[in-house]
Amino acid sequence: MTLLAILKIVGFFLLILAVTKPLGLYMRRVFSGEKTFFDPIARPLERLIYRIGGVDQRKEHDWKQYTIAMLVFNVIGLLLLYAIQRLQHLLPLNPDKMGAVAPDLSWNTAVSFVANTNWQAYAGEATMSHFTQMVGLTFQNFVSAATGIALAIALIRGIARVSGKTIGNFWVDLVRSTLWILLPIAMISAIALMSQGVVQNFRPTVEATTIEGATQKIAQGPVASQEAIKELGTNGGGFFNANSAHPYENPTPFTNLLEMFLILAIGAGLCYTLGSMVGKTRHGWAVFAAMSLLFLAGAFIASGAEQAGNPIHHRLGVAASDGNMEGKEVRFGIGDSSLFAVVTTAASCGAVNSMHDSFTPIGGSVTLLNIMLGEVIFGGVGAGMYGMILFIILAVFIAGLMVGRTPEYLGKKIEAHDVKLAMLAVLILCFCILMGSAAAAISTAGTAALNNAGPHGLSEMTYAFTSATGNNGSAFAGLSANTRFYNIGLGLAMFFGRFLMIIPLMAIAGSLVTKKKAIEGAGTFPVDGPLFTVLLVGVILIVGALTYFPVLSLGPYVEHFLMHAGKLF
Repeated sequence: MTLLAILKIVGFFLLILAVTKPLGLYMRRVFSGEKTFFDPIARPLERLIYRIGGVDQRKEHDWKQYTIAMLVFNVIGLLLLYAIQRLQHLLPLNPDKMGAVAPDLSWNTAVSFVANTNWQAYAGEATMSHFTQMVGLTFQNFVSAATGIALAIALIRGIARVSGKTIGNFWVDLVRSTLWILLPIAMISAIALMSQGVVQNFRPTVEATTIEGATQKIAQGPVASQEAIKELGTNGGGFFNANSAHPYENPTPFTNLLEMFLILAIGAGLCYTLGSMVGKTRHGWAVFAAMSLLFLAGAFIASGAEQAGNPIHHRLGVAASDGNMEGKEVRFGIGDSSLFAVVTTAASCGAVNSMHDSFTPIGGSVTLLNIMLGEVIFGGVGAGMYGMILFIILAVFIAGLMVGRTPEYLGKKIEAHDVKLAMLAVLILCFCILMGSAAAAISTAGTAALNNAGPHGLSEMTYAFTSATGNNGSAFAGLSANTRFYNIGLGLAMFFGRFLMIIPLMAIAGSLVTKKKAIEGAGTFPVDGPLFTVLLVGVILIVGALTYFPVLSLGPYVEHFLMHAGKLF
């Protein structure tokens, strides 16, 4: 690795560290109903929304009511987005006369954006009208992110409250996530992006003549507004097919840094929110430390692998210092491209500024493993936190077995019922990833879409179902995913990966909120120190290694050894 690449990783991490406490404290105040500086603007809008929607903000939900409200809201959103795509040729703001989106692609895209996945089996600038981009996709970028934050806060309340029955009001949490957190940050970020050259208009496609005399079509549209929330909400759906590698989405090194910062900011801040709401900020920092260790390990491994490059090229006379520039933008280089890849897969954000399919096997395996671990390395907004809490429950359960005591988490006993629910949520993700990949690998419809054979082809199929199930949305590329098999199959993986695992998660919140809090004794395993952080990281890696090591061995790891033996795919 170069010194510059190391400094960029360290500098970016320090930037995330600096924002963690102030943003986390602000979110704690928002969801606790305390006064904030944004109240004069947001409170009147909040009251208006409740009046229109008939919401009583004083009435809280138990875990079943909270979950049902969330599911109903998202199913209605899915149906509405599907209808917008199918009818976009009849709707306004369609200067390029885009036709109706195909039924299977409409299903895939609707599930994708509602599930905060934003997997795209299409070229945005050639498929979606301005109306669909703004009213359909950008709206879901906000509310799907707000849903994730709301679920995380509800679970934290379940941990923090004692002998209670309710975990909050879903509609209140959804509105406050949107008005106090997502909207103001997204608006400021969109203005910053426009100042750097990101496009924001309603113009039709422009035709330009190149130096060679050919005609080139340059798409226009409301890009900056979607770009800001796609990163902040860890959505990832690009206005353009090239996503954040496109100069209209990500034109400068500053926008590249800003977009990476937006991807991790809320996920990191929720660590402090957790510690603050449960009355133990050291615990929040211990969780942050676990996430940070996994993130930094992935960043250094991926960047090092890409800087090392391809040994076959070295034998052909290419300098090792040149590294692997295939699939990367010259204006960003290897360091910024590798860091962006780790950031976007650590946070379940599908935005990419380089093509992961062109990474070295080890570099590509880092992006794949980041998602396989359950999007807990900062993770999607909210989703990373509630995914991490599942692993915390498993970690304290294992710790309790090691010392021969009933496991406790912040004074609440973790019983067999809670552990079973946590494992059920984890197994749902594993099932969707592995069964989906297996179905693709043994079917003609699955393998016919591949552009590469051998272990690299397996990596492409596995990455598709991993990205869909983990609600990441980034693509390994090299896979023609806009087919009926992948549109339907990946759509199911996205739906189950997002919503099916939420049911046992919320049941855990309902179980924890009813429990009394015991006084911590000498035998209680502390969850606020280095030992806990190491144990938590170990549990995450062991679960990931035991579950996914076989498919990783048959994919990127065997490809790595074959590459050193002189064989490419």
